[in-house]
Amino acid sequence: MLILGEWYPCADDVERPVIRGEAVGADGRLVRVNFLVDSGADRTVFSADILARIGLAPSEFGQRLGGLGGSTQAVMIETTIRLMREPAGVATFPGWYCAMTSLEALDMSVLGRDVIDEFALIVDRPGAVVCLVNQRHGYTISAR
Repeated sequence: MLILGEWYPCADDVERPVIRGEAVGADGRLVRVNFLVDSGADRTVFSADILARIGLAPSEFGQRLGGLGGSTQAVMIETTIRLMREPAGVATFPGWYCAMTSLEALDMSVLGRDVIDEFALIVDRPGAVVCLVNQRHGYTISAR
């Protein structure tokens, strides 16, 4: 399986590794999500603006998340993440995911290791490659 990402120009004029996907909303509609690829993030986390667009009621159980800016409270939502496979198809990841309720807490949703660990992650800035690889796809590292 091959899921392609890109180096995405963010609002602060910095390009970051992003995989575009979707989340299933409360009424079954698909909400587009740009996921920052973060190999250091234990969990996938939705930003507050995406949480509002998804429209799912959070669980009564929250989760405390920590990072560079300290720790903050997050809610849990049950949804399915959909990532586009190349050359065609969709990879689905149903589950419980964290979401921020404060717009200031997270600028962009984060794709964490709860999803990434199913794949080999390639984040190659000089080669302009961002991708997730597993199953029948692979990669080779060679000397030049």
